[in-house]
Amino acid sequence: MNHKRTAGVLLHLSSLNGPFSVGVMGKEAFAFVDKLKRMGFSLWQMLPLCPVDHTGSPYCSVSAFAGNVAFVDPRLLKAEGLVTDEEVRENEYHGSEFAADWNFAVQKRLALLKKAFLRIDNDTKELMSLFAEQNDWVRPFALYSALKDHHNQKPWWEWEKKYARYETALTYADEFKAETDFYIFAQYVFFTQFRSLKEYANSRGISILGDMPIYVSRDSADVWSNTDLFLLDKDTLAPSKVAGVPPDYFSEDGQLWGNPLYDWEKMEKDGYRWWIKRIGSALKLFDRVRIDHFRAFASYWAVDAESETAKNGEWLKGPGMKLFEKIHAALPQADIVAEDLGTFGEDVVKLLEDTKFPGMRVIQFGFDVNSNSTHLPHNYDKNCVAYVGTHDNNTILGWLWEANEQERAFALRYCCFGGNNWGEGGFYSGSCRAVIEAVWRSSADTAVVAVQDMCGFGSDARMNRPGTSEDNWSFRITQGALDGIDESYFREINAVYRR
Repeated sequence: MNHKRTAGVLLHLSSLNGPFSVGVMGKEAFAFVDKLKRMGFSLWQMLPLCPVDHTGSPYCSVSAFAGNVAFVDPRLLKAEGLVTDEEVRENEYHGSEFAADWNFAVQKRLALLKKAFLRIDNDTKELMSLFAEQNDWVRPFALYSALKDHHNQKPWWEWEKKYARYETALTYADEFKAETDFYIFAQYVFFTQFRSLKEYANSRGISILGDMPIYVSRDSADVWSNTDLFLLDKDTLAPSKVAGVPPDYFSEDGQLWGNPLYDWEKMEKDGYRWWIKRIGSALKLFDRVRIDHFRAFASYWAVDAESETAKNGEWLKGPGMKLFEKIHAALPQADIVAEDLGTFGEDVVKLLEDTKFPGMRVIQFGFDVNSNSTHLPHNYDKNCVAYVGTHDNNTILGWLWEANEQERAFALRYCCFGGNNWGEGGFYSGSCRAVIEAVWRSSADTAVVAVQDMCGFGSDARMNRPGTSEDNWSFRITQGALDGIDESYFREINAVYRR
């Protein structure tokens, strides 16, 4: 799919400021859309909007389809007459404004939604039913969520035997109808609020680039209700091999994700129906979708389930073009970005060429003084999305501080930065701007900057450190920091470089 030259900002919803413990789909999000418009941007990139795990990560979720209710704005429920002012105030957060508190957000929002659910009228009930009919993943997810509550949040393979398999659990679904209806309502609210935000963004000329994790958690509604689509033991439903990546730029032990692997042979037999449904659902939510770890469609790293690291594993063949031919046929207008970073191979290169999806380039990966890296802007193809840094990278200022002397000198020279004050941060950091402009000058159709780099923040503002499970996914930007961003500067470079 051809795109004109555009520019975007990477900022997850959770990182927005506001009175709650994570950002929500309310006035702060609408104001951010307006800010993007004023600066000449036309793209807002978010991380996955699905429920997060215990570390706050959206890349190991209980659902590939559901929305995270923490993003629901209590004030919008109040505007509908479903909750009171006092109940909204109970959701307000009085901890740090710099870090998200996921546990607080999820617990408070679920409690609030349960009160709202008791007050809905028949019109809302009809809209909920229509929503469930149009999204056939909703009822299995709602039943899974109700049963998980019933079993004190234990994983589904530790539930009572009659509930541990989806087919038999359906027999008892009526016993959990009220609880299931609540979770349908919660998803209805999430998708209704997000649709309003997206429609507003689109009306202002801003597209939403969403993110899709390639794998799902073993303890998820997706695996529980589709065990035949994953490589699980037929009796125990336990995986023998799990997902990860071998040692790479981010981790010398590799990254052991632990997700179950897909049974690609089984998926091929029904025409990859689950994947078509998943991508179709994502494209109803977003304008464009980035598929994380795209290389696994060519070949994927399989690690023994008992391993403690991802060092030892084997590459197994993925579905390749057989999958994407079906997706192209079912969703001919699918606007997909392939996250093709990490361990490379000719099979990945070939798959990217065949799909014609834009891949990704990250300038931070390019500053090897001894190579002519594909991540250096002069090597970018038009058909790619070029990043100053992704959610997995350090900030540019943090990278400059932590780089060795040779890499830093090369980076500054390459980006035409003169002087000795490269270490100065803040909104007018010259070194950060030099790197941003190097990406903006490239031939890449799409260029993206993280909001942290717009502010000249250091490494303490990182979103994620791959290979670690502590202190990630919590970055939040204050209103003061947002207000301090130099709108005229970004408006100028977007105009100068025709983005």
